[in-house]
Amino acid sequence: MKVLVTGYKGQLGFDVVKELTKQGDIPVAVDIEEMDITDAEAVESYISRSGVEAVVHCAAYTAVDNAEDNVELCRRINRDGTKNIADACKKHNLKMIYISTDYVFNGEGDTPWKPDDKREPLNAYGQTKYEGELAVENTLDKYFIVRISWVFGVNGKNFVRTMLNLGKTHNKLTVVADQIGSPTYTVDLSKLLVDMVHSDKYGRYHATNEGICSWYEFTCEIMKQAVEYYPEYANVIVSPVSSDAYPTKAKRPSNSRMSKDKLDENGFDRLPTWQDALRRYLKELHENEQF
Repeated sequence: MKVLVTGYKGQLGFDVVKELTKQGDIPVAVDIEEMDITDAEAVESYISRSGVEAVVHCAAYTAVDNAEDNVELCRRINRDGTKNIADACKKHNLKMIYISTDYVFNGEGDTPWKPDDKREPLNAYGQTKYEGELAVENTLDKYFIVRISWVFGVNGKNFVRTMLNLGKTHNKLTVVADQIGSPTYTVDLSKLLVDMVHSDKYGRYHATNEGICSWYEFTCEIMKQAVEYYPEYANVIVSPVSSDAYPTKAKRPSNSRMSKDKLDENGFDRLPTWQDALRRYLKELHENEQF
């Protein structure tokens, strides 16, 4: 299958392209230089010429705090850009996978969010991603909306890299312990997305690695596993703090737990545990001389 992947320079798009190639599909990788998603005519022109059968839409404005001051730019990319792609998919009868976020929910409580729960975004980024979801749902029948959280991959900045870098220069780290969720490794997620693009089990899904943790617990495990490659990480002391200790411009969810039962119901494999994913990610970074 020939599949268009937007945002291929990002963490997820990079690994989706790799996984499509690995499975014998033909990826058509684009970023802003090849196709500006905010330009409706450019999107239609490129997709009509590409001969693809599906689109995996990974491109997005993801700078959560900056979005509070750049709402219209964020909306132009996350809502309008997504609508442009959905319109082209409708015209050419293509499947579409839209990558969304746990931030479409209000982040309260301690119950895992279900795919069809009420959407009530708590910040500007979440609002524009919600509007992107609506653009897909109101335009297409053949779509997947896949919500993810706490993403890490080899091709970009992420929380794991940040903690590894801090651990090299600080022997004490304080990390918030009252925000709970699940990390998502782009290699594992990409396998699921390719399985989805070959199916017709359309709808909204949640897809993160199995298990839940706080950012503090995630950091403790990062340091614990990193010792295998660099013993000095054993000297790093990680302490828990409340979110109040690190005020951010955009409000963050305290509850990012997401139910993956719908994956089971439709015959998709769940992602491995986040601890296992982290282990493979650190190995990947080390082998690529990035850690």
